[in-house]
Amino acid sequence: MNYENLLVEYENSVATIILNRPNVMNALNSQMRAELTDAVTRYSKEARVVVLTGAGNSFCSGQDLGDGHSLQSLDLERTLRDEYEPLINSIVNSPVPTVTALNGAAAGAGANLALAADIVIAKSSAYFVQAFSRIGLIPDVGGTYFLPRAIGLAKAIGTSIFADKIMAAQGATPQAAGFVAVRAPAPSPPPAGWVESLEDRRVHLQRCKPLQTGQRQAQPAAHG
Repeated sequence: MNYENLLVEYENSVATIILNRPNVMNALNSQMRAELTDAVTRYSKEARVVVLTGAGNSFCSGQDLGDGHSLQSLDLERTLRDEYEPLINSIVNSPVPTVTALNGAAAGAGANLALAADIVIAKSSAYFVQAFSRIGLIPDVGGTYFLPRAIGLAKAIGTSIFADKIMAAQGATPQAAGFVAVRAPAPSPPPAGWVESLEDRRVHLQRCKPLQTGQRQAQPAAHG
């Protein structure tokens, strides 16, 4: 598959998949979802580490509501079942470690896409927001699966209802501590310096011996 909405860098057995629609904060349209599913599946077979990040100053702003549909006309059931669920499962079931390099905002479906990875390494200026309640929805794209496991049920419910912005810089708080494994400084311009923390972890993962186990069994439904 040729990628129109992604950039892929492959070096030293590390595949870095970059969401590349910075003009819309890397919002997920149908084509990007298909490309991302293909890229994660492909490079999970070739690389030893798969890294997800975003172009520009955002990771992902979630569903692109301008993708030929209004919210009212969007077939949410079909979109979640046929597009988001294969995408999330490709990350969760990857046989190699997956890392989200959170370079900015992760909102709505973008927040839960970030949480699907094994590890989140975030700039201190990055943040999560479960924005679904603002448009009359509950967290989807695996959100109701990932959130309680990351920060506990009570905080997950509060975060979902009130659409609170959780800054990566709040690493000492239970919310951010549950989301983020490593916080990195946020120099300007990004991402020149903050990826040093990612580089340290990449080198470590490169040196690790391949796991001798099979695929992970957890398969959260994208609509959950």
